[in-house]
Amino acid sequence: MTHNVLKAAAFGLSLLAAAPALAQEPAPPQDKEQGLPDDPNSLTIGIGGAYVPSYEGSDDYILTPIGIVFGKVGGFGFATRGTALTFDLIPDKANAPFSFDIGPIANIRLDRNNRIKDAQVRALGEIDTAIELGGYAGITKNGVLHQYDSLGVRLTYQKDVSNTHDSSILTPSIDYSTPLSERTYLTFGASMERVGDGFARTYYGVTPAGSLASGLPVYTPDGGWKNLRFSLFAAQTITGTLRAPALSLFGGVSYSKLRGDFKRSPVVAIAGDKNQYFATLGLSYTF
Repeated sequence: MTHNVLKAAAFGLSLLAAAPALAQEPAPPQDKEQGLPDDPNSLTIGIGGAYVPSYEGSDDYILTPIGIVFGKVGGFGFATRGTALTFDLIPDKANAPFSFDIGPIANIRLDRNNRIKDAQVRALGEIDTAIELGGYAGITKNGVLHQYDSLGVRLTYQKDVSNTHDSSILTPSIDYSTPLSERTYLTFGASMERVGDGFARTYYGVTPAGSLASGLPVYTPDGGWKNLRFSLFAAQTITGTLRAPALSLFGGVSYSKLRGDFKRSPVVAIAGDKNQYFATLGLSYTF
């Protein structure tokens, strides 16, 4: 059975997407590490909590529960990533120098749907749930600095099909994963998001009616590169090792900085903060 530590670390970033404040991160690697046993069938479940902004751009923070389910059937990977579900349509190959990811993604976006602490932003009204469909593709180099590490780049595209923001999200990302011992794994990641005009105006704009209700100035942003995010996540086995089924503790921290029209939005510049911090902690087990 493949270990759950790499997965728990790699999934730390995507776990944060369970919070309404966060947009989606790129799909994490699915057992692409070199030199570890390959199992075509596996299942990992996890539960924990995250400390995140009450909406993306907020300076108020909330605690929210998180849960994960991911694994493989016949070598094909699947994963929940917060409110998203992904499938990897390329089966894993043991000890391959390069591995590839490609597959569909479906997401439910809950940003500014509830739990808005700021009174002015709350007066703008709750935003309907967005349903986004799309896909992702990536390539991972296994064995970069040593036999067991990996470096991957990915590109994710999602499009709203629910007419909530009626635009798209493009997310390029890069991540590096490495074991520190037979029981500890680390993942470092960086990503950016480029969103359409509809996304920008739905989540960061202020209409004349919204201005009257909230006291925030009217604002009409354009789409573009929304933010830059850096993340560090780790997993530590409590029972077993990286090479066997085990109960693991996972956790991580992430920093995101809003930019351009997004950081100048009244919901950020007046009612919130362009600097966003996130933390997650939980337990996972591989069967």
